[in-house]
Amino acid sequence: MKERDLIAAISERAAPATNSSLLYGIGDDCAVTQKDSKNVLLYSMDTLIESVHFDCAWHPPELLGRKAVAVNVSDIAAMGGTPQFILFSLGLPPGFDENWALKLSDGVVDGCNQYDCTLIGGDTVASPTGVSISLTVIGEMAADLVLYRHGARAGDIIYVSGPLGRAAAGLELFKRGLGDRDEFGDFYRAHLDPKARTDLGKILSSSGLVHSMMDLSDGLATDLAHICRRSKLGAVLYRQQLPFDAVLEDVAALVDMESLKLIIGGGEDYELLLTVPPHATKKLQEVVAQSGDLLYPVGRMTAGMGVTLVQADLQNNTQEIPIEFLGFDHFTMR
Repeated sequence: MKERDLIAAISERAAPATNSSLLYGIGDDCAVTQKDSKNVLLYSMDTLIESVHFDCAWHPPELLGRKAVAVNVSDIAAMGGTPQFILFSLGLPPGFDENWALKLSDGVVDGCNQYDCTLIGGDTVASPTGVSISLTVIGEMAADLVLYRHGARAGDIIYVSGPLGRAAAGLELFKRGLGDRDEFGDFYRAHLDPKARTDLGKILSSSGLVHSMMDLSDGLATDLAHICRRSKLGAVLYRQQLPFDAVLEDVAALVDMESLKLIIGGGEDYELLLTVPPHATKKLQEVVAQSGDLLYPVGRMTAGMGVTLVQADLQNNTQEIPIEFLGFDHFTMR
């Protein structure tokens, strides 16, 4: 069973909502409930498991704590909201290193300070094997500014908010014992200490120019497929428009991988993926540029279904390659 199939099965088993304050439940980066006449609350949860999401051999506990906060806050950023509170649950194996656990906790607190949210509770439990870290984040925003996955429209231009594949490349370097080369510092940091795009998310939601948005956690091919499924549309990506990073090409060669695989399927980029109507693209770029950010157009939404990558072969002939859900899946990847 694939991860998305299990989620769908759980969703089908969930009782229909009877509380009128629930505006959106399973199926987006956050659940959304009404707070008052103007504002909503956002809820999300992420879990990090040792040997799946992190390796203690190279991930310093302080940075792991910061990352745990960032990946949760990134879901709030994907809706355009502001993080407010964090709940922190920690599972530790027998004989755990007390100093390591305290440094991890310091990292969580540091992450909360970075995103101006407050740690308000959680749980600590024994784990039979490795470390598990679960965080729940609660955010807030204006009800009329929430950006969902299901708002895309045919013809929309697809944008990403930054270079892709760096975190996956950093992970591959660490796996091969290559985590100490100065020229790859950006790649190590992308894996160890990612940044949630909260400020940019709020700018995008406030602009009124964006139809749909989510964060990139499982890779462009998979996350774009989620927007397509929710919006009942297809998408085309153009290989030549994907953000180019010459150093990524060097890393890909070093770890014997195709750079394209890292870019569209690597995951953990935590950049924003959004769709915008063609007539609004110039205005949106101007708005975003005022904050020092840049959006990269990588494709367009279509009336069909599925995600396709268009690229030229060695003879300069156009190839169309289906890539839907080619990113990370917790069950098929293991």
